[in-house]
Amino acid sequence: MRVILFSWLFLAFFGAQAAELTLEDYARPSQFLDIEISPTGKYLAATSRSEEGNVYLNVIDIKSNKIISVRNFTGRDSIGSINWANSERLLITLVRDIGALEQPVGTGEIFAVDADGSNARMLTGYRSENEKDAAQVINYLPEEDKFVLIVTSTPSRRGSFSLVKRLNIENGRTRQIARAPMRSSGMITDNDGVARMSIGVDQENDNEMIMMYRKDEKSDWQTLRRYGQRDGSFTPIAFLPDNKRVVGLSDTKTDTKAISIMDPETGNEQVLAHHPKVDVAPMFSIEAGFLKEVIGASYEYDKHEEVFFADVKDKTFSNYIQSLQAAFPDKKVTISSATRDNSILVLTARSANHPPEFYLFDTKNNQLSFLLNGRPWLKPELLAETKAIIYKSRDGLDIHAIITLPKGQEAKNLPLIMLPHGGPHGPRDLLEINPDAKVLAQHGYAVLQPNFRGSGGFGREFLQMGYLNWGTSMIDDMTDGVLHLVEQGIVDKSRVCIYGASYGGYAALMSAVREPDLYKCAVSFVGMSDLNLMYEYGDTTESQGGLNTLEMYIGRDKARLDAQSAIKNLDKLKAPIFIIHGTEDQRVPLIQAEVLRDELEKRNHPYEWLVKEKEGHGFYKPENNVERWQKMLAFFDKYIGETEKN
Repeated sequence: MRVILFSWLFLAFFGAQAAELTLEDYARPSQFLDIEISPTGKYLAATSRSEEGNVYLNVIDIKSNKIISVRNFTGRDSIGSINWANSERLLITLVRDIGALEQPVGTGEIFAVDADGSNARMLTGYRSENEKDAAQVINYLPEEDKFVLIVTSTPSRRGSFSLVKRLNIENGRTRQIARAPMRSSGMITDNDGVARMSIGVDQENDNEMIMMYRKDEKSDWQTLRRYGQRDGSFTPIAFLPDNKRVVGLSDTKTDTKAISIMDPETGNEQVLAHHPKVDVAPMFSIEAGFLKEVIGASYEYDKHEEVFFADVKDKTFSNYIQSLQAAFPDKKVTISSATRDNSILVLTARSANHPPEFYLFDTKNNQLSFLLNGRPWLKPELLAETKAIIYKSRDGLDIHAIITLPKGQEAKNLPLIMLPHGGPHGPRDLLEINPDAKVLAQHGYAVLQPNFRGSGGFGREFLQMGYLNWGTSMIDDMTDGVLHLVEQGIVDKSRVCIYGASYGGYAALMSAVREPDLYKCAVSFVGMSDLNLMYEYGDTTESQGGLNTLEMYIGRDKARLDAQSAIKNLDKLKAPIFIIHGTEDQRVPLIQAEVLRDELEKRNHPYEWLVKEKEGHGFYKPENNVERWQKMLAFFDKYIGETEKN
């Protein structure tokens, strides 16, 4: 494989390389988030994030190496995804951000624009001329240039029946072709564009998932499966080329998520691949814009790994990925985009110790061309090293964790920052660059990110062990990680603090309450201090489905919620507290910080306070993150830094 380095226009944006990494370097948003090549290979569409947090679009003519159009949105509006609907026209889904720590919320608006920036039009949503309902694309119809299939719903009528429509991407006109068989449901089409599977959630029946199926567009819909909120389920991804079988992720036969094939006529499932410890994800081959075949599985435990199936019919695409992975042995390689004939692939290569790099792969000439680095100022040789470890909980569970250690220092008797993730159920910490961890490690701290029980990705049983245990056994798993590093001689037990965001902020407070002699300080960033308040404030309970989920996670028993709320247990607290929040946080409103501050003041307990206007659930503005890190580092240095040690 030949490798060529191109001097793309993007490289002009890289700027001078600093001799060392600054807080501003870590806070600076990635230059490029996603790159999509047009079907004929004429253009690249690249998304970037502004310093205000909005995602905007650049379109580049590959031959002339020039940016030919830029598209951005104002206020809370931002770009969620970009896709080429044909060789000249892009479809953009709009989202609204609620904070840097949460997935943006889709607005249901689809915006279309030509590559050169002309013929811009809002196709769906309340600001469109024709289709006023919220919509999402369910089939890009690669063989058609002017139409895609969408599924629409009426936001003002909760529980309305979704409709499948053909959308003209030039003028926004629609024509209904199918109606969902149940309320508030999504739809999946086969390779001919016929809606044949529907998946919905019955919010009035404890979030029961319902899957319905029909043999063809003339047949009646039948209920195929019902899955309880705590049960295993099959989540369909796509029909296979035969239009008979469906590939999906399933934990009906395995504890972890497996790749399965379902025959909807019988409901029978066949497990293609699974891992006993972690969920797996399917890898597909692509042909003429369609998913063609499942060619393997990827997963991450102690490292990122891939398994390729030996019995695939066409191994061409599989061979591409395997050869590219061999070219980047220590990185995760993902093909993000391809021309219609697969002659050019866009791929990313990244790791926990290397920012994402984008490449073009010419499959005809077996030629790999460097395109750009998403964050070129983050020099890998200057980054602290991150790796995975496994330790045992006090009741015998294997706990997967990510550890980041200071560069150039012996891993012995280091001060430690425990860094639990948010969520907590569903998310997990992966082997990827975490700016918080890298910043703290660069300033001399070991950083541990534990995937405590309740984290996603390690099976249904492990996930559900966290239910009702936010402030008990989940916290114990974190403590056991600290003790493991102490036993290994890596960490000085007398110099341990904890910091987290969202649930991680809650966990920081509860860890300091539960282990008052272990933690010398705690930082809560947009964290909850009172679990009872979650039922009164915040957007989680705005829907019945969200309320059902919250009740499953933490329950309704007030005595339990009080026992697991830091604000009800402050008399046990010894550690100084640093409270950080945003005034526009909708997920964890500011009142969670304010009531904690007030109670600490009543007790004359030492605390620090940082609240930023116009920030939500997490900070977007680089200058706010720089200030946050500056004050956090001073806080940690005060209590467990070298000066404190001496």
